Amino acid sequence: MKAIWNNQVIAESNDTVVVENNHYFPKESVKAEYLEETDTHTTCPWKGLASYYTLNVDGKINPDAAWYYPQPKDAAVNITNYVAFWKGVKITD
Repeated sequence: MKAIWNNQVIAESNDTVVVENNHYFPKESVKAEYLEETDTHTTCPWKGLASYYTLNVDGKINPDAAWYYPQPKDAAVNITNYVAFWKGVKITD
């Protein structure tokens, strides 16, 4: 699977985990140079507290386009150290 935005591959892995129709990529498969930590957080009742990254690719910014659960609840422990994308990031195989 690949996550693509602004004509760049942001992440690529054969080991994604699908949760609620979102592909979660192993953190080590995500190109860290495109990620900027943000102060945004949301809460999922069964996954826990999510943190976000803004994508910065070739000078284009996509705020809060990636998220992850630093300490997911027990029901979502399988996405520990995984990152998911939205806001126009194309997920393809």
